[in-house]
Amino acid sequence: MGRGKIEIKRIENATNRQVTYSKRRNGIFKKAQELTVLCDAKVSLIMFSSTGKFHEFISPNISTKAFFDLYQKTTGTDLWISHYEKMQENYRRLKEINKKSRREIRQRMGGDLDDLNIKELQALEAKMDSSLVAIRDRKYHVIKTQTDTHRKKVRNLEERHANLVFDLLDQQDGIVESEGYYNEAANGASNLHALRLYQIHHPNLVLHHGGRFDSSDLRLA
Repeated sequence: MGRGKIEIKRIENATNRQVTYSKRRNGIFKKAQELTVLCDAKVSLIMFSSTGKFHEFISPNISTKAFFDLYQKTTGTDLWISHYEKMQENYRRLKEINKKSRREIRQRMGGDLDDLNIKELQALEAKMDSSLVAIRDRKYHVIKTQTDTHRKKVRNLEERHANLVFDLLDQQDGIVESEGYYNEAANGASNLHALRLYQIHHPNLVLHHGGRFDSSDLRLA
């Protein structure tokens, strides 16, 4: 007894639809392979499933490009003409934009001004003024940033220098120490402030090497 006739309509169940697609796809590809071998035919199949998966078959005796070239030659159609025309249109548009941009650059450099009327010259002047303001603002911002950075570096170096001098004074056996000011520095005053107090209240302070303690010792050359 033969199989019953199957009604050809969309399979609603997604799982069954995918299984049927897979089985019949393989069957079509098998038939295409048989046609290629038995009849020396050139066969090309392109398939997309309902989920967007791509499958294709091309006879081993021809490439995909050669197959489409043969199709165009046989049918007298051009598959790429619309795409080529779009590329040409896009090329012309970009070329015009590039030409306009180059002209604007020349005008901002003071050239190619002969064809401009008074309104166009005023508009160009306004653009130049706006650009100049933006450039100056950016320049002042960079200067301020660099200045603040250098000041921080200088303060850091001065503090390191003062700490080194303070450590040196603390290690000298011949230093005449003022206990009150030393305690003030130890209890929260900065090293730099403490050294300046030493210099103010001990102008004749003498180190082991015979030199005189000077406020210039607190500053970097």
